[in-house]
Amino acid sequence: MILLIKWVALALTVMFAGWLVPGVIIEDFKTAMIAAIAIAVINLVIRPVIMLFALPFNILTLGLFTLVINALLFMFVAYVVPGVEVDGFMSALLGSLVISILSIGISWL
Repeated sequence: MILLIKWVALALTVMFAGWLVPGVIIEDFKTAMIAAIAIAVINLVIRPVIMLFALPFNILTLGLFTLVINALLFMFVAYVVPGVEVDGFMSALLGSLVISILSIGISWL
């Protein structure tokens, strides 16, 4: 039950990012639910591998390169999920930042 609540909360977060950030377009709530699954799978499988390879850059930039990685992964979600559009890197950066900040609250559930 708690997994379903977190899934819906992440989908609402994705919808909020689409509403708040110009250049991020989420078609409807069903698309947001699919995007939430894609974000969860990418964060579980792909992100740790990329973070391992990007460790030297993260050390050099004192962790700020993580924001770039999050933006690129959000652009990848937009590429994979039909109905999610991201216009450019800055939109992806702001969208991923909104989702990351709100996901901290979701993780407390």
